[in-house]
Amino acid sequence: MKKLSFAALFLAFVAIIAASCSPKQGVTTDINKAAVKGNWVLTDIKYEGIPDRAKVTVFDEADAKCFIGSTWSLPDNYAMGTYTITSTENGCNPVTQKIAWTLTKQGGVSMFGFKKLYTGDKAKNVTEGYRVQVTEAGSMMTWRANISFENKSAAIIYTLQRK
Repeated sequence: MKKLSFAALFLAFVAIIAASCSPKQGVTTDINKAAVKGNWVLTDIKYEGIPDRAKVTVFDEADAKCFIGSTWSLPDNYAMGTYTITSTENGCNPVTQKIAWTLTKQGGVSMFGFKKLYTGDKAKNVTEGYRVQVTEAGSMMTWRANISFENKSAAIIYTLQRK
């Protein structure tokens, strides 16, 4: 009888540990195109190794903070999409930008990449683009861009919510 109750206690302990280590509901660590495609709102930007008041231009477009509230449309139709900045605060200029996006693996890390497309551009002919690491995707998506700021390693963390 003692062996049985010890085994039951051990199994209960293992089940509790396994449940506490499982990923959050609605978040996937196996990031694939299905987890990324859709409509998103960029809800927050945090800096690591960068002062919060710093003006940091991202995606050769605007200050990072201008992207808060931006919408990202990432449909599955040949990976063409858009992002739209709507903020006019602090010198932000509203813009809608057509993009071609991809999701690739680099050394086991999921990378979201996009190229800006202008009138007459074909994605295959555009050689410049942007890449950020996707650290989670589901009902929320997180991007991490490792950068150099004042000759030191830093990062910009983008949080997006599925619409």
